Parts: sequence; C-alpha cells; structure tokens
Amino acid sequence: MLVYLLKRLALMVFVLWGVTLGAFLISHTLPADPAAAVLGNNAREEQITEFRQKYGLDQPLPVQYLRYMGDLAQGNLGTSLRTQNPIVSDLKTFFPATLELTLVAVLFALLIGLPLGMIAALWHGRWPDLLARIFALLGGATPVYWLAILALNVFHERLGWLPGPGRLDSYSLPPPVKTGLVSVDALLAGDREVMLDALRHLILPGIVLGAFSAALLTRMTRSALLEVLSQDYIRTARAKGMRQARVIFRHALRNAALPILTVFGALFGGLLTGAVLTETIFSWPGIGGYATTSAVTLDFPAVMGVTLAAGLAYSVVNLLVDLAYAFFDPRISYR
Repeated sequence: MLVYLLKRLALMVFVLWGVTLGAFLISHTLPADPAAAVLGNNAREEQITEFRQKYGLDQPLPVQYLRYMGDLAQGNLGTSLRTQNPIVSDLKTFFPATLELTLVAVLFALLIGLPLGMIAALWHGRWPDLLARIFALLGGATPVYWLAILALNVFHERLGWLPGPGRLDSYSLPPPVKTGLVSVDALLAGDREVMLDALRHLILPGIVLGAFSAALLTRMTRSALLEVLSQDYIRTARAKGMRQARVIFRHALRNAALPILTVFGALFGGLLTGAVLTETIFSWPGIGGYATTSAVTLDFPAVMGVTLAAGLAYSVVNLLVDLAYAFFDPRISYR
C-alpha cells in the first residue's frame, strides 16, 4: 500500500504540472491585456507599463512560466492582480464557503440518491422504479440556474420557509473564523442562533447543487444493484433462506459499491470545483465566484491558482476513491 501511495503521489506531481502548463498557455495566449483590464480604459500608458513591469507581464512567456514555477516550488501562488492579495490568502478566504456548500450537497445526494436507487432496483419494473427513474431523468435534465431561481421564488419569496441568498441573515454577526465553515465556527463559538441561521441558509443552495448528483447516483445505484442481484450467489443466498436485508446490505450493495464509488468521487470533485452558477445566484462567496471574476478581469495569477487548486482537489479525491476500492473488494491488492 505504501509503495502504491508513493507512486500515486509522484504521478500527482506530473498531473499538477500538466495542469499548470495548460492553464498558463491558455490564459497567457488570450488576445487581451490584463493590465488594461485591471486599471481600466482611462489608465495612462505610463501606468500600464509600470503595472506590466511590476508583475512581470512584459517578460517573454517562457520566462514568466519559469518564474511562476519557481515561486510555486516555494509554496507561493503569486499575487492577485485584482485584489492585490496573495492567491493563497484568497483561496483560504473563499474555499471554505465552497467546501461547506459542497458537503451539504453531497449529503443530500447520498441521502436521496442511494435509497432511491436501491428502491428502484428492488422494485424493478413496478411503480417505485418508475418514480425513481422519473426523478433521475428530471434531476439530470433540469438546468441548475433554472432550479435555483425556482427554489428561491417558491421557498423564499412566496412561502417564506427558507432564507434567501447569502450565508447569514443581515442581522446575524459572523462567528470568529476558525475553520471558515460558518456553521462549524458558530458551533465552536457556542452561538446556537447563528449556527441554525447558517444551516438554514445552506438548505436551498445545497439541494440545488446536489440535485444533479442525486439523480446520477440514483441511476448508477439502480444499474449496479440490478446487475449484482441477477448473479448466482445472490440467488443462492436467497434460496438458503437468508434475510432480504442481509442479502442486500451484506452481499449485493457491497459488490455494487465500486461503480457507485467511482461516480461519487467524480461528483464530489466536480461539486467542489464547479459550483459557479449556484454560488452566483445565491450570492455565495465561494471559489466559483472568485474564479469567474478572476477570469473576466484577466487576473492570470488568480486563474492559475484556482486551476491548480481544482486539479489538486480532483487528484486527492480520485486517490481516496482508489484506496477505498480495497475496502469494498478484498480481491483488489495495491502493490
């Protein structure tokens, strides 16, 4: 296991290097001037020249990339052209909000997708299976922005059951920052009202963000379980009089877990790095909005930093998924 882990970590380094190279070439070959985008149309030529010299934008692309990689080797992602803050500082500020929202979305997807998929497989061809497939079809085909607007209009504007955009109500004082997760920080501070307020604000965006994942998990769980339930060892277990719950949870679900786990890992990585529309509509100060604004303003260092963070998140999630395979399938050996 240790040898396999070291090999994967070494490969991860090459993957992240490829990510930095691709992001650098794409961002720096655009026919646009980041200095003019940041300073505005009324900036004087002297200001633009000074700006380019300050951030090394006047250097050839190979020199800029080597300088970037040298700083990266020292843990320095550079400075944002727009916020004038270190990229690491900006990521620490915006990433916890996205992580908190992603965790709620993943929890919703698991609580809805797995049971629905299991019910659809066990009631194959009957009305529960039909309802589960309708949910999977609608969840996978509904645009995120439309679902977000609809949820805000119905549950916030009309019914008033849930709060609107933002992480907290305007009258709630944010708790002292320890983890960056507002609900967790409020819990650590012993502020029950702020914690409940933060949790209520997480419900709508969490459901909207997790709807597609729940639909995909429903389809994958149904498909994987149907394939396993048709195997001979399942029929043998039932013929021996084994209880249905034991057959499902002890044998069928565990053997169907690998494809489900693969899809779950991809979904988690995607949610963690791709919640742009949800964060925008719900005014959620996460990494998605930061990345979008950085791209629009041609903030190359910030775009590079976000891209690297996304690549790292995907690589870590995929590694954890691969390591989890051995737990569900003892036949898998890492050497």
